[in-house]
Amino acid sequence: MEPIQTVKGFRDFFPEECAVRNYIFDTWRSVARRYGFMEYEGPVLENTDLFRKKSGDEITSQLFCFTTQGKDDVSLRPEVTPSLARMATARQRDFKKPIKWFQIGSCFRYEAPQAGRTREFVQFNADILGDASPATDAELIAMAIDVMREFGVSSEDFEIRLSNREIWNGFLAQFNITAEHTATFLQIIDKIERARSEETEKKLNGIGLTLADVRAFMASADENHPAFAALRENLSARGIWQHVRIDATIVRGLAYYTGTVFEVFDRKHGLRAVAGGGRYDKLCSLMSDGKVDMPAAGFAMGDVVLKLLLEKTAGAQIKLTSALLAASSIDAYVVVVDEAQRPHALAAVQALRAAGVRIDYSFGAQKVGKQFQAAEDRKARFAIVFGAEYPEVVIKNLLARSQSAVPVAGLVEEVQKLLAEPAIGPLIA
Repeated sequence: MEPIQTVKGFRDFFPEECAVRNYIFDTWRSVARRYGFMEYEGPVLENTDLFRKKSGDEITSQLFCFTTQGKDDVSLRPEVTPSLARMATARQRDFKKPIKWFQIGSCFRYEAPQAGRTREFVQFNADILGDASPATDAELIAMAIDVMREFGVSSEDFEIRLSNREIWNGFLAQFNITAEHTATFLQIIDKIERARSEETEKKLNGIGLTLADVRAFMASADENHPAFAALRENLSARGIWQHVRIDATIVRGLAYYTGTVFEVFDRKHGLRAVAGGGRYDKLCSLMSDGKVDMPAAGFAMGDVVLKLLLEKTAGAQIKLTSALLAASSIDAYVVVVDEAQRPHALAAVQALRAAGVRIDYSFGAQKVGKQFQAAEDRKARFAIVFGAEYPEVVIKNLLARSQSAVPVAGLVEEVQKLLAEPAIGPLIA
């Protein structure tokens, strides 16, 4: 019988991959809390009608849908925004506006796995509800920029591509294009840089436009357009407007966006968008059947493309490597030279762990050399040696290649003091 493999498009997280994932999560949380966001979570499994309501029946082809034993039509969530809208509108009176929430969790889409895309992925979602001002859009863009910088991705390595759905609405009105063609038009623009010009021309002709008209308008939409004035002023005051580039092709494929839209792209490796979002002022009304009309904006960042970028970007690699080292290392390894002292060593292990020190040791009798090798393998900063000298123990600094003897009664305090000092290795000639 063949070994059972992971389901196509899903991932195992061995300790190293899990350490990378946790580093990404910790960074997301750190920046979100710095911006005053509160964490929430919704269910991974939702009624399929929740997603149909937002995107129509065709969305089911992209979902992991099934019928439960109780005959309920349910789906694994492909995104979290519909759940957010459902939750926020249900209890919006309980929260002061603006509501600033973030979420980190798995999403699932039934599509062909490829570079930067899996069927199961984790998203960081940050949303602000209850405020319709451009300051909300600016806050989210600033947060996306700070997330990238926190990962060690510099301005030379990423950019925010910014647009606004309203400028395209004005364009369509200028050419008397009816509202029934808006969704089709936006899908064409969303793919304009990837599709063949002949195909794009044919599709545009079908709704009464030409590629020349579209290209001319795109060239005229720059940072001086009135639609970007408030955002430019806000982000310039923060000193981060230089990260932004106006790009009219950014429309976001999802139909519910109503104003500002943006995506985060790397500038050197040709990866998929790292993050994307914008303003969706009508979604809460749609999801609540008109009971709650609450403006909203947000963005999402996925872990799959982000991980690729971190691995390819020099400054980010340094921070990632440091985080992996911290996750895989311990503070000290207890070396038992004299097995008669093992009970005392075990008591010290528990006392040190209770004090927050990361400790490991050999479960049984082992040669001293192997124990020190284990300490090195675990990247321990110190080795604590229990030998015939007990009740004194020897603390060896494995980085500085120095050692000192201390009474076991003062071991915890001494180790804590040593850990508080900078980790300095030996000088190399």
